[in-house]
Amino acid sequence: MAPGHPTTTLFGRLGAWCARRRWWVLGAWVVALVGLTIAGSALGGRPSDNLSVPGLAAAEGAAVLQRAFPGQGLAEGQVVMRSEDGSLLRGPSRAAIAQSARALRAVPGVASVSPPGPAGTVSPDGRTALMGLEWSTPPQDLGPAQLDRVRAAARPLEQAGLVVAYAGAPAAQAEATGTDWSAVVGIVAAIVILLLAFGSVVTMAIPVVGALVSVGTALAVLAVLQAVTDVSDVGRTLAVMIGLGVSVDYALFVVTRHAQQVAQGVPVRESVARATATAGRAVVIAGGTVAVAVLGLAAAGIPFVTRLGQSAAIAVVIAVLAAITLLPAALAIAGSGLGRWRLPFVSGPRPVDLDAPPGKMHGWARWSLMVTRKPWPFLVGGLAVLLLLAAPVLRMELGQVDAGSDPPGSTTREAYHLISTGFGPGFNGPVQVVLEGPNAKRSAQAVAQRARDLAGVVAASAPVESPIADVALVNVVPAAGPASPRTSAMVEKLAQRLRPVAGPGTRVYATGLTAVGVDLSDRVASRLPWFIGAVILISFVLLMFEFRSLLVPLQAAVMNLLSVAAAFGVVVAIFQWGILRDQIGVPEAVAIEAWVPMMMFAILFGLSMDYEVFLLSRVREGWLDSGDPHRSVALGLASTARVITAAALIMVSVFMAFVLNDSVVVKMLGIGLATAVLVDATIIRLMLVPAVLSLCGRWNWWLPGRRGRDGGAAGTIPS
Repeated sequence: MAPGHPTTTLFGRLGAWCARRRWWVLGAWVVALVGLTIAGSALGGRPSDNLSVPGLAAAEGAAVLQRAFPGQGLAEGQVVMRSEDGSLLRGPSRAAIAQSARALRAVPGVASVSPPGPAGTVSPDGRTALMGLEWSTPPQDLGPAQLDRVRAAARPLEQAGLVVAYAGAPAAQAEATGTDWSAVVGIVAAIVILLLAFGSVVTMAIPVVGALVSVGTALAVLAVLQAVTDVSDVGRTLAVMIGLGVSVDYALFVVTRHAQQVAQGVPVRESVARATATAGRAVVIAGGTVAVAVLGLAAAGIPFVTRLGQSAAIAVVIAVLAAITLLPAALAIAGSGLGRWRLPFVSGPRPVDLDAPPGKMHGWARWSLMVTRKPWPFLVGGLAVLLLLAAPVLRMELGQVDAGSDPPGSTTREAYHLISTGFGPGFNGPVQVVLEGPNAKRSAQAVAQRARDLAGVVAASAPVESPIADVALVNVVPAAGPASPRTSAMVEKLAQRLRPVAGPGTRVYATGLTAVGVDLSDRVASRLPWFIGAVILISFVLLMFEFRSLLVPLQAAVMNLLSVAAAFGVVVAIFQWGILRDQIGVPEAVAIEAWVPMMMFAILFGLSMDYEVFLLSRVREGWLDSGDPHRSVALGLASTARVITAAALIMVSVFMAFVLNDSVVVKMLGIGLATAVLVDATIIRLMLVPAVLSLCGRWNWWLPGRRGRDGGAAGTIPS
């Protein structure tokens, strides 16, 4: 082979080696999958949704509270009960409460039980009450079995005719472990789309089996890691969501290139090497961009979000490794039978001919010539649609999703509404005011009284003093629910307003889940612009070196920002404004979870680069071969439009399948990712990018200060 031929490059040699050693490569992947799965099971790690955020005032207050009250349980829950026939503290109801309290104290793992009494756990009308539970077991170790034991112990309440529901631990953990069919639906959709795209069962099976192996390996790696570090349930779900999408996408890019080359008469092994050298190289660049973007979430300084990014990055890296090793081996094993078991009336990928007569020209070839010859209507029309979709993002409100948004029929949602009816919505998210210092205990009564007088506060408990430290605790109940903007506004100023009453030398913290959520929203809002700027800059540099251009990475950054903004706008319209929420199973409008926009941006910007890199790689190949900027754009678009459309449909199907998940946050991620991919693969990649590339012409490949392979002197337009 001549120097510079694709098969002589690093990726070409890798593809050729995997094709020759195909059974060894396949065996290595199977051994890795089985071995990691066994290791993860043997280590026995558990998922952990630890939301602690170092540096936040609420997190500091929580640490003070844990030190001052060491006997406090590791997890808290509530048995919520309501009587429709009168006061709970009389007759059979009172006896049932006492009997249930005794039974609950005998449940393994329960550290303490606080039966309802007149001190604040009974509603003013006497019909709703809370029985508090503290567990000596961490939340991640609680689940359906513990909830079943709690239900059995609380059965006397139901026998007495009371309405009973459960909040906190272990109810929340138990309901989060239900069967999730999202991944199965996504895989079925991928199978159908691949069959229609390739028309061959064998060609369909290779990307699907590769994706299953890739995602299975990623989950096995996470299972091993969760034995030594925190890995959240949301992180595992995210790894499945992203892993399935990119695995099929990357496989589709390589398989399509291989199928086109084989159709042109290229021998199988040489075609595998070429496909790995070209499409495989594009996969590495695209996957690297995704991994860098999600790992960059560490800059937010939020450990939970950092761990989500790490889980997603692991899935992406394994998908890339599978695309450049396992996939070439599988293609070599399939050999000349790649198109075997064809579906009737469905044609596979074939070479693009821009010079064919109009009646015989490929449909995507006609489209590409139309866009590149008349770019302005497509540019203006596409921008108008994107700006319309993005408009709602100007009204986005960051907050937190509470149990009031849990699925209808869930016990946590029922408990939320029972508490709201009996006590008020703020009782679902009390704020813990922690006083620390020499005067903490002496000033606690005055602080509690001052808190009761503040706007947005309906109640404040009597102070509780630590037996071992100069610390006092006052529970403050907001007037609105945990996710309400009014609660956020109250919490932001609570410590500041109480500090003068506490006196000099006394530190005042507002903590608890509600306060942590408010502080988290503030941190995300302050760091999101910097994070966006950093990701764009890194992506710009990577694309500049890859394509030896300034305009190409610049337009890529702008286009990707537009697709992300459109996705944000759709998420705001559906979840915050309530448009179509009933159709996706969201019971009420909610604020956008604080960390979701940052996570979405990292993933979406990276995924947008998948299609960008794949399209631009083909355009650049055409430019290097012909030197014609307009024909190279048309050829690149016509050659990749089919695979980009199929890949996007698969990824949209995978992401939309996660709307079936009970978690509102997972629904947000699924719809946001699906919207961005759909917009990116249609309006961006099929209209705006080729229109801009066509308008810029030779300027696309200009890079000052050097003479590259493209020709052209330093700082001049190539010719």
